[in-house]
Order: sequence, then C-alpha cells, then structure tokens
Amino acid sequence: MQFARVNDITLHHQVIGGPEGRPVLVFANSLGTDYRIWRDVIVRLAGDFPMILYDKRGHGLSDVGQAPYSIDDHVSDLAGLLEVYAVRQAVIVGLSVGGLIAQGLYAARPDLVRALVLCDTAHRIGTAEAWDARIAAVERDGIESIADTVMERWFTPAFRRPENTAYHGYWNMLVRQPAVGYAATCAAIRDADFTAAAKRIAVPTLLVVGDQDGSTPPDLVLATAKLIPGARYEVIPDAGHIPCVEQPEALAAILRAFIEPLTNGE
Repeated sequence: MQFARVNDITLHHQVIGGPEGRPVLVFANSLGTDYRIWRDVIVRLAGDFPMILYDKRGHGLSDVGQAPYSIDDHVSDLAGLLEVYAVRQAVIVGLSVGGLIAQGLYAARPDLVRALVLCDTAHRIGTAEAWDARIAAVERDGIESIADTVMERWFTPAFRRPENTAYHGYWNMLVRQPAVGYAATCAAIRDADFTAAAKRIAVPTLLVVGDQDGSTPPDLVLATAKLIPGARYEVIPDAGHIPCVEQPEALAAILRAFIEPLTNGE
C-alpha cells in the first residue's frame, strides 16, 4: 500500500509503472467507492501505460479531513498527489464525481492534463434538493439506509442478481465508506457546476456512459459532450453507472483506442 501526505491529509494510492514516453493514466473513482473499482480495467492496460489510482478524501483508506468538502478540495488533493510524483500532461480518467474532479483539475491546472476521459459524469450532476435529501438521510440513518437505491442506479438488473457474489461485494464497499466522507462529497457534487468551464476545455476529451446508467443517464452525458469542443462520445452496452465493473473489457478497449493516438503524437 502507498500513502502520501497532501493538503494535511493522507491519501491512499497506487502507482503502477509503465514504459517511458507513455502518458500517465490517472484514475479518479466515484462517490461511495475506492480505487479497487478500476482493477479489471487496469489489468488490461498494465505494462502499456504508467498509472496512478487513489482513494479521494473521505473514501477508502484516505483520511476524511475536514467536512464538508468543495470540489476544489478534491481537485487540490489530486493536483497535490500528481506533484508528489512530478507528473505532468496526464490522461485523467474520472468516473462520476471523479469526472467532476477531472474537469476541475483541467480548469485549475491545465499543465497537468494531456487529455480527459469523463466516464458516467456531467458538467453538473443532480439537484441541490436531491443532494440535500441524500445528505440528510446518510447523517440520520447511515449509508446503508440508501444503499439499495444507489445500487439500482449503479448496476444493471442482470448484475444485481441475488446469486451474483460480486454484487454483494460492491454493496459492502459502499456501506463501509466513512459516512462523514460520503456526505461531505455529496455536498461537493451538489455545489459543483462546470457548465461554463466545459466550453473552455481544449484538450482531447472522451465521454463514456453505460447505456443503463441511472445516476448520469446517456442523454445527460451527451449534453455534456456537446458543450466540450471536439469531444467524443461512446455508449457502453449492458452497463450501469460503473462500467469499469460491469464491462471492463469494453471500457479498456475504448480507453486504449482513445489514448494510443495521443501516444503517437496525433
């Protein structure tokens, strides 16, 4: 396990080596998960690209820090982690709130970003009323009280079969996140709005979404893609909000096809 001190918190992360001259792929995960959600994608890319994965504050083995958070707190954490490893011009792959963090990193530190892959995310996610209700429920009754509803948005009915052991494992991952960190990140999502900033993105950008995403549906992701000059848009069949879990082979292939031309200077 690897840990770094950034912005007075400890961030749990993993660095995976790769060939010289290849862009570093940086993976930012979704609300209520840790970086293990990327495992089945990174095993298909390992050896071809250097990679960094991390648990954002309030998740996994990283510190909770001072709640509530803004999206700028998460952005500053990621920028600080990249500074630790002197990484510049990385490909930032962000899922859900990780995609908001990716957009925020480009807005604040474009020198750190070579390209963006925005998975199952948008320029703005949800409404203030919906996030406030979720925060209240978590603070009152814990994450477990909302877990079944969240899992319906995360995964397709086929994945949520009672006999699917992996489904139960991801349910455990969600409910075992720190409730304070979860609620604080809900507040960060609630207040984040990159509608104007999306129009100023000037690096290669790919938006990807599962066709059955219940949190950031395809129409919302497509609307975000239309804001970003020259952005590409891909839909992954038979996937919900977390295609890196349900369809890792398809997502890895899409990532590789997008990143290889960047490596070749195209």
